Amino acid sequence: MKTLFKNARLIDPEAETDALGWLLVEGGTILAIGTGQPPAADNVIDCARKCLAPGIVDIGVKVCEPGERHKESFGSAGAAAAAGGVTTMVTRPDTQPAIDTPEVLEFVTRRAREASPVRIKPMAALTKGREGREMVEIGFLQDAGAVAFTDGDQVVENNKVLSRAMTYARSLGALVIAHPQDPGLSAGASATSGKFASLRGLPAVSPMAERMALDRDLALVEMTGVKYHADQITTARALPALERAKGNGRDVTAGVSIHHLTLNELDVGDYRTFFKVKPPLRAETDRVALVEAVASGLIDVICSMHTPQDEESKRLPYEEAAAGAVALETLLPAALRLVHADAIALPRLWRALSLNPARRLGLDTGRLATGAPADLVLFDPDAPFVLDRFTLRSKSLNTPFDGARMQGRVLGTWVAGKHIFEGG
Repeated sequence: MKTLFKNARLIDPEAETDALGWLLVEGGTILAIGTGQPPAADNVIDCARKCLAPGIVDIGVKVCEPGERHKESFGSAGAAAAAGGVTTMVTRPDTQPAIDTPEVLEFVTRRAREASPVRIKPMAALTKGREGREMVEIGFLQDAGAVAFTDGDQVVENNKVLSRAMTYARSLGALVIAHPQDPGLSAGASATSGKFASLRGLPAVSPMAERMALDRDLALVEMTGVKYHADQITTARALPALERAKGNGRDVTAGVSIHHLTLNELDVGDYRTFFKVKPPLRAETDRVALVEAVASGLIDVICSMHTPQDEESKRLPYEEAAAGAVALETLLPAALRLVHADAIALPRLWRALSLNPARRLGLDTGRLATGAPADLVLFDPDAPFVLDRFTLRSKSLNTPFDGARMQGRVLGTWVAGKHIFEGG
């Protein structure tokens, strides 16, 4: 059966165009795209001049299976992703136990297939137990479906262990994803050092901790030649090192979380723990520099860094509260703040949300092109609403955007041409 999306604002991140047209889907793939008179189809969807774009590919989603299913399951995360226009979740291995063997990875893959309406691409740990002592069986895990290898925010401190893992990953063409934060400097920190942290009496970490760790990682990348992705760049001081590495031809990319693009350290206010994330929120000058880096293409990927935490772990003194925020449903409207502020155009934004992450992982999604999978999101970029966290589909409701005025509602989400979510 052919499905026609007509009268749509087509957001094409590959061509970087934003134009009125139509899109024809058949058998789970995009059959044709054009302007002018649309062809006949069995099913016609009038998009009413709303935006039709590739579904979001979100790197770094934490689904708490196995081990902490009460925080988030594949079912609840999949429902939240569909409602947020996310059609591919790239999941983290920082579970209990860590995803560090083919058996655990196969369990996760099976659970995802059974419960989630969106695509799941799992990452595996880089070292056993994420303990930084012994690398995992990268080849076996790659064969079992791991798309990348990372210890998440548990930084591998031993340079010899990390260099060996990178060398082995390089021989297999595997992608290593790292969290550039010096673990010694950042241990116990819950804010960025500066006047605000001092006034609030919060344990803080210097932005230099990120630059130092990134410099270390990039030196090892130069030594090993591995494919490398920094999961979150959050400070202006780290950007020159990233720019040099790219200019020198290293196979390096970088991401940033939506919270570091749209919030700053002052949002913590009077110790509001829903704003406690890792790394901590930065200065406004850092936030502005990151937005400019995304607009220029220096930072490649925008991600949700979806990290569910239950109420008990957040209702604690700020320095003791767990770090992290849910963001699968808020990623799109929060990212549209950058568009409404004229900081970035929609097609360039969608390069960072969809095209670039798909390319980095070798996926064929993230494009509006003939033959590409029909993973699509239809959204109204201007629809205003006030976010109520109790309407979110995640099991955990720890969002910093609770009560915030936002713009941008998902009207529909499709995976392989199948309609998996319809919004109001």
